Amino acid sequence: MNVWFVLLNILIFLVLIGVLLILQRKNVSFSKRVFVALGLGILFGLGLQWIYSATDESLVQSIEWYNIVGTGYIKLLQMIVMPLVFVSILSAFTKLRRSHNLGKISVLIIGLLVGTTAIAAAVGIATTLGFDLEAIQIEQGDAEISRGVQLEERAGALEGQSYPQKILELLPANPFLDFTGERATSTIAVVIFAAFIGIAYLGVQRKEPEAAEFFKKIVDAIYAVVMRIVTLVLRLTPYGVLAIMAKTVALSNFDAIMKLGEFVGASYIALIIMFAIHLIMLTIAGLNPVTYIKKVFPVLAFAFTSRSSAGTLPLNIHTQTKKLGVSEGIANFSGSFGLSIGQNGCAGVYPAMLAVMIAPTVGINPLSPSFILTLILVVAISSFGVAGVGGGATFAAILVLSAMDLPVALAGLLISVEPLIDMGRTAVNVSGAMTSGIITSKVTGELDSETYDGEQEVEA
Repeated sequence: MNVWFVLLNILIFLVLIGVLLILQRKNVSFSKRVFVALGLGILFGLGLQWIYSATDESLVQSIEWYNIVGTGYIKLLQMIVMPLVFVSILSAFTKLRRSHNLGKISVLIIGLLVGTTAIAAAVGIATTLGFDLEAIQIEQGDAEISRGVQLEERAGALEGQSYPQKILELLPANPFLDFTGERATSTIAVVIFAAFIGIAYLGVQRKEPEAAEFFKKIVDAIYAVVMRIVTLVLRLTPYGVLAIMAKTVALSNFDAIMKLGEFVGASYIALIIMFAIHLIMLTIAGLNPVTYIKKVFPVLAFAFTSRSSAGTLPLNIHTQTKKLGVSEGIANFSGSFGLSIGQNGCAGVYPAMLAVMIAPTVGINPLSPSFILTLILVVAISSFGVAGVGGGATFAAILVLSAMDLPVALAGLLISVEPLIDMGRTAVNVSGAMTSGIITSKVTGELDSETYDGEQEVEA
């Protein structure tokens, strides 16, 4: 390791942070600073990739220092995810304009999330068949074999569980344990726990309005404090994006990406098609899709770089309420539900593509209508309880492949391009959650059209 090279790499990184600080002091908009950070991170990462090999000790040590900003930022987001999910659901109940709309809102949001995930599965199937992708075409190296063994071990814990048992796993037997994120289904368990408290609040509101009003004030106060913490963390977004993008590009295995280029390309075509379907849905609802793209770009850019649907939740809710005119209750519901139900990219496109690729290796015809219909149904059902903080796609893939009696280990063949694909998947996940919130708000008559059509900048 050359200490001087490490110091030079750190110095250049600090200079780039300085550039972002200057832009902030000049009051350059948040969205533009995120875009600049994204571009600088890519260019800096490419420079590091060109100068060093991925295993060079100088680069590895430099990345360790970059992680203070990048990984540190992700940890701060993860720190507030569970409190934010919990208080957002509670706040959704206390801020509903008409409590009798609760059932309609919940059904619409969950229906849109699961429905679009089923569509995403169909898109993934069609794309995989169109590109004629098969798992047997991919070479297995040591990393792929090791990853496959890990997936088999993880799948072993799920084997033998019936669907009723898997449904029971979603319930919060110990909500305080789930607040730690210990289980793969912790996020949805916290959502369910908060929903029970919210429903209890509505009952108390009818019988003891004074007690309910006092509880509402407590929830509003906690929500205000949590959202203030969110604001403080989101201000660090451009710097986090810079560090995360530089690390991702610098350590990317471009040889592996070239070898698996067809799968990467097919994956992104499927994800782009799914995003286009979101825009079509908004158009059918009478909303301008171009306005949507402009306003959600900073959110999707962060989701893309961070690869964390949960980490994007604060920006997701903020943008829905302040820039897209979605009511607070619906935005909180759609954002929180979208973390663990019906993630279009991770739980829809990805598992479906893997299943179609792997099916021929065990003598199953992926063109069989019964296989395709069963796969879409399994993907939709399995999309409940997908974790939103890293590993969600892996968990969804294990559930789907196990349910379809397909070899789980073959999913490890894509380990070298997993981070690259996961970036696009996460952005589509977040877009699906926001789309469900907007359309639900529109259908229930709670969308502020003036806010949606306005030209405000999205600020943290």
